[in-house]
Amino acid sequence: MKTLLKSAVLASAVCATLAPAVASAQAKEQFVPVLVYRTGTYSPNGVPWANGFVDYLKLVNERDGGINGVKITYEECETGYATDRGVECYERLKAKGPTGATGFNPLSTGITFALTEKVAADKIPLFTTGYGRSESADGSVFKWNFPLMGTYWTAADILVQHVAKKGSLKGKKIALVYHDSPFGKEPIPVLEEHAKKHGFELLKLPVTHPGVEQKATWLQVRQQRPDYVFLWGWGVMNSAAIREAINVSYPRLQMYGVWWSAAEPDTLPAEMAAKGYNGLAMQHSNENSAGVHKDMIKFLHDKGKGTGDKKEVGNVLYNRGMLSAMLLVESVRQGQTKFGKKPLTGEQVRWGAENLNIDAARIKALGLDGIMQPLKTSCLDHEGARKARIHTWDGTTWSYTSDWYEGDNKFLRPMVEAQAKKYAAEKKIEQRDCKKES
Repeated sequence: MKTLLKSAVLASAVCATLAPAVASAQAKEQFVPVLVYRTGTYSPNGVPWANGFVDYLKLVNERDGGINGVKITYEECETGYATDRGVECYERLKAKGPTGATGFNPLSTGITFALTEKVAADKIPLFTTGYGRSESADGSVFKWNFPLMGTYWTAADILVQHVAKKGSLKGKKIALVYHDSPFGKEPIPVLEEHAKKHGFELLKLPVTHPGVEQKATWLQVRQQRPDYVFLWGWGVMNSAAIREAINVSYPRLQMYGVWWSAAEPDTLPAEMAAKGYNGLAMQHSNENSAGVHKDMIKFLHDKGKGTGDKKEVGNVLYNRGMLSAMLLVESVRQGQTKFGKKPLTGEQVRWGAENLNIDAARIKALGLDGIMQPLKTSCLDHEGARKARIHTWDGTTWSYTSDWYEGDNKFLRPMVEAQAKKYAAEKKIEQRDCKKES
């Protein structure tokens, strides 16, 4: 009994000694929830994005020792691109870590819609880089949403700008082949306004989830022979659309995909047959030799610490995930300038996201030369940047085929503000006075 008592006392002493050390280590951690879909019909596109996102978090830890000394911890949660599972992941992870979740990147417009009210109540920023609710660019209403680098309304506007440069659109037909979901429906208001402005006919052709079967849709394309097809798809829907375009002999040169329909998983199944297919490049394409890519290889993949195949580093969706993680990390870093070099709460990270100023010097320091344009956010502007280029598939890879375009904010902003104001009225949200907060 004496021996057992001594052991118990010793164990208690050891635990008492270790407890502060464990607590101290946890106190210096910034927890990042990572919503992914590595399984299911959308996994070919979801996996490379997730790998790029996670690799960037790992890189910040391995190369920099964290964010100003604060190590990043993360946990993946599989959503399968299903809204209900995305909400379950959110509820499970929102309070994790010493300061709670840093912010969420759901990679799903449907999940974004479902979480918009929840994040406002829980005071956690919702990062939707290149997707989500287009009207959430108005931070006076959507305080917690950050559609950084471009909304779907910006994307639709740029696509119209591009085809309009080829000649008058009056009397022409543009078909929108879209995923029949909140994601696919997002560009419709902008395209309808442009149809009135330019005098073209807009054909709206919805495709049912997951988009494998599209024969009826492309029969309509063959019958209507639109001058251009805008593809607003995701996952297997994109490669299926290109395959059906080939089957009905619709010219790939006249097809333009949104930036989620213009990556390697979309064109590789058809390879040379997809030659000439165009898509938006959301600031970046498949660059793989920037400073950040070299660091990914040096600090992670050459040491066996990378996520996924080393050859994937620099693919379009890998870069997209990487940039999404970078914007979250930079939001934390910016928040630390006000709240201190420590783990931040979601509310403090939100301040950082609303005060981002990633200029040319910072882009260079991040090793992102050539694949990112300057981005600056404010209370009124949660989008921060609205630039894109066109890149075209040559049968084996992507290459740029246009100069930079910028979304026409004089055309778009009134639509954003009107829709945001309508949302505020429906949800009884008091709009912030951004002049007072600037």
